[in-house]
Amino acid sequence: MKKIRASIDKIIEWALIAILGIMVINVLWQVFTRFFTATPSSFTDELARYLMIWLGILGAAYVAGKNEHVAIDFFAKKVSASKQKLISKFISVAVLSFAFFGMVVGGSRLVYITTKLEQFSPSLKIPLAVVYGVIPLSGLLIIFYKLTHKEK
Repeated sequence: MKKIRASIDKIIEWALIAILGIMVINVLWQVFTRFFTATPSSFTDELARYLMIWLGILGAAYVAGKNEHVAIDFFAKKVSASKQKLISKFISVAVLSFAFFGMVVGGSRLVYITTKLEQFSPSLKIPLAVVYGVIPLSGLLIIFYKLTHKEK
């Protein structure tokens, strides 16, 4: 299981690096065309927005897999070790529930609806289902990470 997790981590790392790299080039092109040419680029704003969605949601799944997400644990650290484990289990169930119902089920429904309605982005003319596809994908990744996480 460790090899599978490590492989998935590498794939996500490289995907996030690629997305960020494309975003940087895209925004530089946007600034260049806006200030140095007479015709500003029309697609760069939309592309930056969609790349930011993918970077944020896929990045959240990656960080959840590393168990380095933001947590407010001030009160949890004040209780006994047994209660901390109970709180940790509750949080894991809550995260799994949200990832499944909110991201996988809800995200899949969103992808399905945008596919059926044939919604396309205005400038790029790509299906919005492609943009929203990161939601169920990240939900599945979070579920995988949480189910295969070993407590320390």
